[in-house]
Amino acid sequence: MNSQIDWVELFWSSTGRLARAPFLIACAVLIAVASLYEAIVGTTLHWLTGWVVYPALLFSGACVLSKRLHDRGRSGWWSALILVALAAVWPKPDGFLDFLFSIVLLWAVVELAVMGGEQGANRFGPNPIKPAAA
Repeated sequence: MNSQIDWVELFWSSTGRLARAPFLIACAVLIAVASLYEAIVGTTLHWLTGWVVYPALLFSGACVLSKRLHDRGRSGWWSALILVALAAVWPKPDGFLDFLFSIVLLWAVVELAVMGGEQGANRFGPNPIKPAAA
């Protein structure tokens, strides 16, 4: 990704790498959409539209997480653990199992939002911040 964000590729493709700034923007957008959806939609409509909205949010979340994990040199399959943990503690953790899932989310925040990506190209593609000169 260059200086401009391709929103369709950001949310609907799991290939390539993603730097921290676009990752944090995408996470904020996904969390805002989920929160706004739950705040606006009533209980009856929630049961009807949730079958479309939640799978779309989960798929988009998996794509964004996979790309950021790729930038850290990890397999995108780790995004499944992160999404399960997020779904388990959303909207608030309750109980010991949710405490364990919260630890997984803490690891994910440190790994994906705090630590930088691998320098240079890795098996998932070139560095999204400093691509190799042609």
